[in-house]
Amino acid sequence: PGGEPGDRPSAMFLLRAAIGGILMGLAKLVPGISGGTMLLAAGVYPEFVESVSAVTRLARKWRPWIILAAVAIPALLAIGGLAGTVRDAVLEHRWIAYSLFIGLTLGGAPTLYRLLRPCPRRAIIAAAMAFVGMVVLAFMQESGGGESLEPGGGLVGLGLAGFAGAAAMVLPGVSGGYLLLVMGQYVAVLDAISAASDAVKAGSVGDLLAATPSLAAIGIGVLLGIVLVSNLVRWLLRRHRDVTLGVLLGLLLGAVAGLWPFRQAIQPEPGMVIRGQRIETVAEAEAVPIKHRPTAIFTPRPAEVIGSLVLVGLGLGISLGVARLGGGESA
Repeated sequence: PGGEPGDRPSAMFLLRAAIGGILMGLAKLVPGISGGTMLLAAGVYPEFVESVSAVTRLARKWRPWIILAAVAIPALLAIGGLAGTVRDAVLEHRWIAYSLFIGLTLGGAPTLYRLLRPCPRRAIIAAAMAFVGMVVLAFMQESGGGESLEPGGGLVGLGLAGFAGAAAMVLPGVSGGYLLLVMGQYVAVLDAISAASDAVKAGSVGDLLAATPSLAAIGIGVLLGIVLVSNLVRWLLRRHRDVTLGVLLGLLLGAVAGLWPFRQAIQPEPGMVIRGQRIETVAEAEAVPIKHRPTAIFTPRPAEVIGSLVLVGLGLGISLGVARLGGGESA
C-alpha cells in the first residue's frame, strides 16, 4: 500500500486498537464471548470493519493496513501467550473471567450511544430486536439447542462452514463454533484441520494432498466470508447508520445474557452430545476438555458475589478508559 503520512492514525488510537485486539484475543480463549463484541466495547469496531473492507479491496492507503495490524497482531499474541494451561485455569474459575468480561462489554455501550445521539426511534427498535435475538441465542447455546449429530462434510458444506466462521469473526456477539454446530459441520471442520496437521507432522505428502481439497474449501469460504460480510457491514454503516448502530448496541447489551458468571463446568455423562459427537463411554466423558463440558448454575458464596461486582466495576472502568483513547478518530 501507499499513501501519505496523514493517512496514518494517531498513536493514541493505535494504542486503543491494540488494547481492543488484546481483548479480542482473550475473548477467543473464553467460550461464549465474541471477539467482535470486545472490539465494540473498545470503540474500534466501525473503524476495524472499514479497515478490513479496505484491505480486501487492496486499498492504496496506509491507514486500514496499519489499523488491521494494530488489532490482529496483539490478538494473535494474546491467544498464543494465554493458550493451553492458562486458558484451562481461567475456565476453572469461570466467574472471575466472566465477571470481568461483563464489565468490559457494558463499558462499550456509552460509546455506541454517543454515536447514535440523538437516538431515533428506528435505532431503538433495532436495538431491542437485536437484544432479544442475542438473549435467545445465548439461551440456545447454554441449553445445547441446535447441536447436530450429522457428520456434515462435503466440499460445499465445508465451504459454507468456512463462510459462517469468517462471518462470526466480523459480526459481534455471534459464536462461530455454535454456527458450525447448528450446520452440522463442527466435527467435519475439525477433522479436516486435524488430518492436514497430522500429515504435516508425519511428513506424508500423500495424506497432505488428500486433505488439501477440504482445506481449500474451508479457506475459500473463510475468504469469501471476510470479504462479503465486512463490505456488507461497511455498506450498512454508511447507508443505514442509525439502524446498524442500533443493532450493534443491541448485540452488545444482549451479549451479557450469555455471560452469567456463576456457572461451572460439570462432568459429562455417557449419552450426552458434546460438540456434535455422542459420548459413549465414561472414558470418553472424562476425556472431554473443560472448555467443551456442559455447565450448571451454582450458588455463589458472599465473597464471590462481592468479588464479581468488583471485577464488573474493574472491567467497566477499563472499557470506558480505553474508549477515551483517540476517541475522536472513531469511524
